[in-house]
Amino acid sequence: MTEKRDNWAALASMPKFITLHRRKKSFLITLWCLSSIMFYLLPICAGYAPEFMKARILGRLNVCYFFCLFEFAMIWAVALIYTHRSNTYFDPLTKEVLADIAKGVQA
Repeated sequence: MTEKRDNWAALASMPKFITLHRRKKSFLITLWCLSSIMFYLLPICAGYAPEFMKARILGRLNVCYFFCLFEFAMIWAVALIYTHRSNTYFDPLTKEVLADIAKGVQA
């Protein structure tokens, strides 16, 4: 049982793993913050600036309608950004960490 704990401790102290964890965490927190701001901005604007949200932009379509559509586009953009970043940066770094673990490289 202690052998597994030692392996996890060794993994947690590996420089590549620490780098991967730190960069992935900062990237995800940034995306989460931006998404949360946009998500909560809609009900805040609808509550505190209803006249602005009712303003017509294109025919019968108003600011609120376009804001909602923008949120859907933003969610897709977040998914595409994360997928691209994961495939080009996080996955290769994860493979390096796994290769080091397989070789038995310690911190």
